[in-house]
Amino acid sequence: MQKIVILFFIFQFALSASGQDATALVMKVKAKLDQVNDYEADGKMKTNVAFIKAPIGKVKIFYKKPNKFKLKKDGGISLLPKGGVSVNMNSLVTTDEFVALAAGEAVVGGVKTTVVKMLPTNENSEVVLTTMYIDEANLLIKKAVSTTKENGTYEIEMSYGKFASYGLPDKVIFSFNTKNYKLPKGLTLEFDDNEKPLTEEQKLRNKKGRVEITYSSYAINKGIADTVFK
Repeated sequence: MQKIVILFFIFQFALSASGQDATALVMKVKAKLDQVNDYEADGKMKTNVAFIKAPIGKVKIFYKKPNKFKLKKDGGISLLPKGGVSVNMNSLVTTDEFVALAAGEAVVGGVKTTVVKMLPTNENSEVVLTTMYIDEANLLIKKAVSTTKENGTYEIEMSYGKFASYGLPDKVIFSFNTKNYKLPKGLTLEFDDNEKPLTEEQKLRNKKGRVEITYSSYAINKGIADTVFK
């Protein structure tokens, strides 16, 4: 019995230490992202959803601390799902209200990462769980998987280049299950002439959506008016 008690306390201590290390790592990443008070970025967005014909289009993206984010696309529609999840890295760590747990290591894009699971402590949070894959040496989020209450699970994968010192990616790949995706109002699903029309539910079932954004430039900490986000 005494051995069991000792093992229990050792386990609890190890779990606590692991949680402290994971929290410290997330806060370091957050501190790096906190260098960015605002940015305006230009890029190109490619949408790959089986039932929607959407050409590559230019986008302009605006961000302002702590959580203002807007994506404007030249023509067409933006297919990024709503509900608290965006391609903005800062949105992953906007708050201190979370419990972080270390979950091992994994290789993402050829880079060894530390896996951290983040559980929000705010019961009103739209996000239920976020798993982050962090390049610990450079304090960069290489991949994040977020599960939400109403909009399913999303995966974001990032690659970095000349903006890495700010924690801002050169490219973002955003993947989601269209079964959980709420279509933008007024969107018409397209199909081939010889294809039998299907219901929206049938079209969405078990399909994967993928949005790629490649950034060409960032204007960082130049100041952005709140009216931009209205």
